[in-house]
This record gives sequence, structure tokens and C-alpha cells, in this order.
Amino acid sequence: MTKIKSLHAREILDSRGNPTLEAEVRLASGAFGRAAVPSGASTGSREAIELRDGDPKRFLGRGVQGAVNNVNGTIARALAGFDVADQEVLDRRLIELDGSPNKGRLGANALLGVSLAAAHAMAAHRGQALWQRLAEIAGTGETPQLPVPMMNIINGGAHADNSVDMQEFMIVPWGRESFAEALRCAVEIFHTLKSVLKKRGLSTAVGDEGGFAPDLPSNEAAIEVILEAIEKSGYRAGQDVSLALDTASSEFFRDGRYHLESEGKSYEPDAFAEYLAGWVRQYPIVSVEDGMAEDDWDGWATLTRLVGDRCQLVGDDLYVTNTEIFRRGIELGITNSILIKLNQIGTLTETLEAIAMAKAAGYSAVISHRSGETEDTTIADLAVATTATQIKTGSLCRSDRVAKYNQLLRIEEALGPRGSFAGRGAFSHIRNWS
Repeated sequence: MTKIKSLHAREILDSRGNPTLEAEVRLASGAFGRAAVPSGASTGSREAIELRDGDPKRFLGRGVQGAVNNVNGTIARALAGFDVADQEVLDRRLIELDGSPNKGRLGANALLGVSLAAAHAMAAHRGQALWQRLAEIAGTGETPQLPVPMMNIINGGAHADNSVDMQEFMIVPWGRESFAEALRCAVEIFHTLKSVLKKRGLSTAVGDEGGFAPDLPSNEAAIEVILEAIEKSGYRAGQDVSLALDTASSEFFRDGRYHLESEGKSYEPDAFAEYLAGWVRQYPIVSVEDGMAEDDWDGWATLTRLVGDRCQLVGDDLYVTNTEIFRRGIELGITNSILIKLNQIGTLTETLEAIAMAKAAGYSAVISHRSGETEDTTIADLAVATTATQIKTGSLCRSDRVAKYNQLLRIEEALGPRGSFAGRGAFSHIRNWS
């Protein structure tokens, strides 16, 4: 009854108007699962390969019909009658079918779509919520926890067409009693920030992830304007809500230096690490993602030495959800957290392995969206199922972002007293975090 009866993929559009892949799995029992694959703007060079057609006459080269054909052809034939009850066996078969070190033959987008759709179908077969099925696969049991959201309310870098070099300036409403209250806090700050920007005559247009994208005189000005919005909303920075950054430093690391074009400055790695450390000391910043470039391991070591005991340091481009690379970081003692993006590695099983590795090492795992998203809400269930304690899925507008928050609200309501909110405990892995 849990064997694959049919498998189908199609092209759909993501939140940036680019094609992406959606997969559907139907089981012999009639149970059905569907999943859509996200896509990134700033991508790590070691990510699994997202297969694009490259035909300039079709979607300007961004089509994914080749990946769709791989699902409907090679993968569908190989998985006909395959039992999806064991997710790991299914995913290992997908990896074997691709046969390349980076999933570049069939495409990580093809493999991930099938992997996730199968999990959805199995949940439907058992009459489970998706998070319950994912918890079974992950081995976390019936101990769900609502994650602390990290909301990107000012966009810069590759996510916006403005003067800000750094990619994401986030609020972290960790001091509330429930996810619903954390979301309300963030919404109020978001709308207050819009008013603050308007009064300054600044743009309130939004970037890829729904955050505002104003032209500001410096990167630090983004922090200052958010702090003003927090205060005017009636919340206490550092207590009710803190700040987080995704500097996406690989995007402005060239010739061994970090170039902040909006400020007309460039820094040697040690100096840039000290620059960021100065912010952590001055402002209520609880997390910095991609503070150093993906190839600057020495720079990461410096940043970790400077503030790793008082701030979450998240590796995204550095680790690309890859356990082999992540293991090296753990052994070197750099960072204290990993960003988890399903499409960086290409299967659900490998994603769960990265989360498990983080927990075993005393690192946190932050479940994340991509800048090119869809209405798919799988990552919301993943965050609850794995008790990852943190989720990063954009700002408080654009339905592709809000869909994940709404799913978390539904899960919290359904769980009732069984579902706790991670709150400040999400950052307890940082020795001097308070």
C-alpha cells in the first residue's frame, strides 16, 4: 500500500518569477504528496547542483524542463513500485541513480522534489501531520517544539537593488511566551519600521524576501533604524527581541579582502572579523550568519575566537548543509551553528543527517528558506519535527514567506500544551549568550 503508483513533475514559478520544479507522488493506497523546490540567489560554490536548461530562448535560460524530464523519465521508471515507508532507502536510491558527487547528472532539484513529495505522501497515507512523519524519520519522537523565527526586515546585497552591502538584517523575537506572540511582536515592529522609513523619505519597496530595501548611508544605519522601530513598537531590544545578521560575506570578498562598496572601505580578514565583533559588542546581536567568506577558514577562526562565546555564528555558504564539510568545521572548532537548506544537499535524509550532526556537536541548526520560494511550507514542519529551535523564512509580507509562519501558527494551535516555544533557550548553546 505504500509503494509508488505514480510519480510526476512539472515546472512551476517561484517567488521571483523563475521556473522551479514541483513533484507529486501517489501511492498504491491512493495517498498523495506534493512538494516544490526552492532556489537561492546567493549560493555557496559547493552546493548540490540545481539543474537549469540554459536555453536562452526559453525562460532566459532559467527553465528546469531537463530536471522535470529526469523525474518523469529516469527516476519514475526506477522508482515504479518502490516502497516509500523507509525514507532513507528511498533517498539512497535517488543518490545512486544520479551517481555524481554533486547531484549534477539528474539535478538536486529533481532529487529533492521526489524526496520531499514521498515524505508528504507517506504522512498522508498514515493520516499524520507532516511534522509527525518527519519526526519519525529523524528519530526525535513526539517532542515537538516551535522554533524562534528570524525575520529579515531589511534586505540588501544580492536580495535587493539598493546601497546596502550586507544581505539580511533580522529581528529575533526570542523573549515571548509562544510562537504566536513572537510573530505578533515581529509584525508590529515590521509595520513600525515602515513608518520610520517613510518619515525619513526612504523607500519602503521590498526585496526578494519581503524585507524593506532602502538606500541607507551605511550598513550600520540598517541596525540603527531597526533599533528605533523596536523602541517605538514598545519592545526592549536585547530582552524582548534581538538582532541577527546574514552578511553573505562571500558576495563581497575579492582578492583576499572584504569590500564594502556602500561605505567605500575594504578590510583584511582579521580586520573585518574585528569589525563584525565590534557590532556584536555594541548592539544586541545574537546571531551572525556567513560573517566570513566560504573559503576564508582562517577568518572564521578569528571571528569565532573573538565572539563565538557570546554570539551564534552560523555557517551557510561555508557548510552548504554538507556533513563532510561541516565535520571539518566542528573539528576546527569554528562557528557554533549551521544553516540548513534542503536544496543545498538535495535529499531529506542528508538534511536530517546534518541536523543530527549539529546536535551531537553542541551546535545549533537553523532551518532556512531560499530567496526564491514557493507556497510550499515543508520547512515549517521540518523545524518543529527536528526541534531545531530556529527558523529563518523571510519577512512579514509576501505570501511565499508568510505561508511558513501561518503553517507554524496552525501547528502550534493543533499541538496545544504539547508544543513548547523554544524562546531564549534556542541560544543556550552559546556560553555567554545572555
